[in-house]
Amino acid sequence: MSRIVVTGASGKTGRVVVADLLAHGHHVVATDAVGRPGHLSDLGTPLLIADLTDYGQAVEVLQGADSVVHLANIPAPGMYPPAVTLNRNCAMNANVFLAAQAHGLRGVVWASSETTLGLPFDTPPRYAPVDEGHFPFPTTTYALSKVLGETLAREIAGWSGIPFVALRLSNVHTPEDYANVPGYWADAHARKWNLWGYVDARDVAAACRLAVQAAEGSALRGANEFIVAAADTIMNRPSKDLLAEVFPAVPLNREIGEFETLLSIDRARDVLGYEPQYSWRDHVR
Repeated sequence: MSRIVVTGASGKTGRVVVADLLAHGHHVVATDAVGRPGHLSDLGTPLLIADLTDYGQAVEVLQGADSVVHLANIPAPGMYPPAVTLNRNCAMNANVFLAAQAHGLRGVVWASSETTLGLPFDTPPRYAPVDEGHFPFPTTTYALSKVLGETLAREIAGWSGIPFVALRLSNVHTPEDYANVPGYWADAHARKWNLWGYVDARDVAAACRLAVQAAEGSALRGANEFIVAAADTIMNRPSKDLLAEVFPAVPLNREIGEFETLLSIDRARDVLGYEPQYSWRDHVR
């Protein structure tokens, strides 16, 4: 089994990723900029405190690792002034990527974002389901930080020969979040910003693990990008009806299922073997 560093380990998604990797027999080094160092029972492994905006600390954290799952970033637009979000995210991504190169890691898996595809969709998408070809379309400095991260990954992958995997994560939900879902249904416009997408944190964890396996097993080369979303939308109405009401001029580029996601996960399915297992429909009756 691999020794995998998980950055942002005490965050909403990081906790689930750590648990999944441990459950599958990997040795996990959990790190975050916040929290109390030492053993945390809810993580199941000691937490290493590190500020990844400092390159030296990034190098130290990745010492001895086989791969890294890099989740540490300011997680959404609007939390900080735009320049702070851009500077911090770009610094963390660059430092982790360059430290991975310095140590010759076998794989880098990291959290990019659905926002790179044009979210929020105040300007309608060109087509649906939106796929990886809709990139780049940043509309915030947060999204721009992810686009720049993907550019960094592409170049450093080329220099180093290390496979990089960017997971363009949809809006991450945990089971506790699903009680809010019926509140979205009355107004189709309320969540048009990401084409009514979401993803369960447990499916994100599986995607991270599959991406590590693909990178370490040499199934991937260079920089790779995948949309990671649930198999369905977060709405209780057919996907075609949502699109026709809110974005009537947007064409479908293929046939879709009744409630199928409009953020295409076809590439993640085909290349990584990603298959979402969780839905709000399992929790809301």
